[in-house]
Amino acid sequence: EFRPVANGIHEVLLQRPERMNALDTASKRALGDIWQAANDDPAVKVLIVRGAGDRAFCAGSDIKEMQATGTMVDTETLMRAIPGVGVELNKPVIAAMHGFTVGMGLTLAIHCDFRIAAATGKIGFPETQHGMLSGVSALTLPGIVGEAKALDLMLTARMLTPQQALDIGLVDQVVPDSWQAALELADRLVANSAAAMAQTKHLILLDRRRRIREHAAAIDAARLAILDSKEFGDVVSHTPGAGRVRDN
Repeated sequence: EFRPVANGIHEVLLQRPERMNALDTASKRALGDIWQAANDDPAVKVLIVRGAGDRAFCAGSDIKEMQATGTMVDTETLMRAIPGVGVELNKPVIAAMHGFTVGMGLTLAIHCDFRIAAATGKIGFPETQHGMLSGVSALTLPGIVGEAKALDLMLTARMLTPQQALDIGLVDQVVPDSWQAALELADRLVANSAAAMAQTKHLILLDRRRRIREHAAAIDAARLAILDSKEFGDVVSHTPGAGRVRDN
């Protein structure tokens, strides 16, 4: 859901609380449309992304859908769903995180410009436990936390507390109420020059975006290779008790 809050601040609400806001194909396509609409609308100054319900910002991609189809969403749709990747969005984007922020949920968050986490929750990339990967985030994460920490998080698939995520620079703030803190930051941002912020963001992210474009074929090839792995086959064929805290 995409809606105005006040003074040019708009909310992007991930609204599947019964699925811990896990993203299915329709949700990913809708996000791509939202980023395009936000980019094109001069009334949109700042965006805040948050998840509905008490349990999660976003618990990754929807495993039940993957079990039903036996495959993952195509790379183009995936990249359009990620803010500033498929659509060059140069307006400030804030992630107001709480609960589970994992897999595709963490991919969304690290491609926001600011990450504010509530004091409780779990944050991480669990994909390698389940024969999956986060291809775009594998290019982005080293620029945020460094290559060694990116390898640690993505290869071990370990979960972090919000404080641990703050300690390594994965999130910017840990607060009691991430939505309220995000609103306060958004108020500060909308007071600045929209044109100056857009050009500054464009320049800061120029190299990252170039690398993602240049390596898009490699990301796609890696995702296709995953489809042939035994572990991915075990997950999509149905793993008893499988959760939704995965990416694709």
